[in-house]
Amino acid sequence: MVTGPVLILLGPPGAGKGTQARLLHERYGLVQLSTGELLRAAVAAGTEAGQKAKVAMEAGALVSDEIVLAILADRLVGPDLGQGIILDGFPRTAAQARALDALLETRGRRIAAAISLEVDDSAMVERISGRSACAACGEGYHDSFKPPRKPGVCDSCGGTAFMRRADDRAALVTSRLTAYHSETEPLIGYYREREVLHAVDAMAEIAAIAGALGQIAQDAIARGGKEWPAAKAGLTGEPN
Repeated sequence: MVTGPVLILLGPPGAGKGTQARLLHERYGLVQLSTGELLRAAVAAGTEAGQKAKVAMEAGALVSDEIVLAILADRLVGPDLGQGIILDGFPRTAAQARALDALLETRGRRIAAAISLEVDDSAMVERISGRSACAACGEGYHDSFKPPRKPGVCDSCGGTAFMRRADDRAALVTSRLTAYHSETEPLIGYYREREVLHAVDAMAEIAAIAGALGQIAQDAIARGGKEWPAAKAGLTGEPN
């Protein structure tokens, strides 16, 4: 079960959450829990909450907060979470954040840090929409940052066919960023009020971002192994 810190990683698609979560796991043993992976694992395991999620997913409906929280509650007792966890994709709203706080409270835990990966929207659109890959070997390229040495020819295998993900189109990326900011703004305010919000420049080099997140993680680990002193009294909004 979770005895280490609980971190939340916030950021729009393409901000590098997956990369940074992997680095935090490698360095500190923190386990990334993403909503999608939790749902798929619960459905595959056939748990009660997983069966409910399957019904909703097969009907094309959104999986309710209640079901997601039930799946998360089941996962929090996992024996591999002793070092702590990184939540990715949940919560997305202030209402979900309050429900998550209540769930963690029953386990004597609290959010140690909510880390917002801050991006420049126009630069993010260029970063994502410029991505492509060799259709033959999968080698990744970028129109501005990593074009093939010979235009139209893959450096690795010599292939001449390239592909782009459908959801990397500039208009779609812009739409996703707008939706993210609209959806997440109240959540950022929620964690700022509780004095656990940390903003990190996600446009920096990967190593620099990892260094900033590592410092936050170290501080959370130093404090996060302790039982939340306000667990029985309810939320206080005061940091440990």
